[in-house]
Amino acid sequence: MIVKKEMILMDFLLQTYNKRNAKNLLKFKQVYVNDKQISQYDYLLKVNDVIEIQKKESTSLDIIFEDHEFIVINKPSGLLSMSDGKEKEKTAYHLVSEYLKKQNKRNKVFIVHRLDRETSGVLMFCKNEKIRNELQAHWNEIVSDRGYIAIVEGKMVKKQGTLKNYLAENKGQMVYVTSKEKGKLAITHYQVIKETKYFSLLDIQLDTGRKNQIRAQLANIDHPITGDKKYGAKTNIIHRLALHAYKFGFIHPITHKHYFFKVDMPVAFNKMNS
Repeated sequence: MIVKKEMILMDFLLQTYNKRNAKNLLKFKQVYVNDKQISQYDYLLKVNDVIEIQKKESTSLDIIFEDHEFIVINKPSGLLSMSDGKEKEKTAYHLVSEYLKKQNKRNKVFIVHRLDRETSGVLMFCKNEKIRNELQAHWNEIVSDRGYIAIVEGKMVKKQGTLKNYLAENKGQMVYVTSKEKGKLAITHYQVIKETKYFSLLDIQLDTGRKNQIRAQLANIDHPITGDKKYGAKTNIIHRLALHAYKFGFIHPITHKHYFFKVDMPVAFNKMNS
């Protein structure tokens, strides 16, 4: 949120929140002015100061960042990013929209990118359609970090490497490796960070963001992600797809500010054993 005229912080917050919520934001140190945490209700704001609210409310959303343009959550495994036509309520998009409309009925939300239903981790939404359009129009140029953690079946012969394939999707929504003429380029870098007799924990970095990219490419080299029955996994050691988007970074298409978000690896991933 951008300050348009000089005023005290409490008055500014009351433009968006009721008095009780505004007091709680200050009490629990969730208000930031120009990246500095401020809890003083009569703090004097100046024109063009940037106000950010960083909070975790009593909601099913795990909010890791929020400002006037973006809201970033740590999406749990099992939650759709957005409706696929069948699920209209239980989606990350719906929960974020509901959360924002509780603050102001006129608030809107726009999805920027997606994570597979069973993939957990950093998922970002925009509050501004123009910014969303700018992000999507220049996605590959401005996204600086896309990092994942995965547990795959088997021990990798090469402890680090790059998977470069062309991917296509069949009528059954299965993504597969194909020829350059029929598919879209997918580039995935991986590094083994831990291994046991039967499994490998990988740090994965993406150059491209194709649907099911990581899942399809790892299955193609006979190391499917554990829990990924769709792509041939025979095990399910953490009782879910063992894929987690742990970091995401980008350059703002207009201000050129660098944003970087990171979340911890789910505790369940530590259960990898022999």
